[in-house]
Amino acid sequence: MVRLMRIGELAKKIKVSIDTVRYYEQRGLLPRPSRSQSGYRQYSSEDIRRLRFIVQAKELGFTLEEIKQLLALRTDGRDCEQIKGIAEKKAKEITGRIEKLSNIRTVLKDLASQCDQGIDEICPILRSLEGDE
Repeated sequence: MVRLMRIGELAKKIKVSIDTVRYYEQRGLLPRPSRSQSGYRQYSSEDIRRLRFIVQAKELGFTLEEIKQLLALRTDGRDCEQIKGIAEKKAKEITGRIEKLSNIRTVLKDLASQCDQGIDEICPILRSLEGDE
């Protein structure tokens, strides 16, 4: 007999909130679950695998729309070339974000070092944020 679990059990097992499970259902990432006679949502082992997939893809930086694509490819026969393309595109996007964050860190360190003197009437960081140089 297939063991079904309720939303609280599922959320606890995957370490997400109940609201997150409901949100993924609303967004179409998780199918609408069956209901018990008393109206409780019932989730199968496939729902567990699917939610785990969503959470892990989210941790890798994929958007919900990208996750929908990946889920469709997962269901439709696992087109490895297409999945590879999506992963490479995401890796390139993350590289760009890392470079941008590195530049931001450099600017913040430079601004912070200007505060070391403490003699300016206006803090150099505030002056920089206001656009006055």
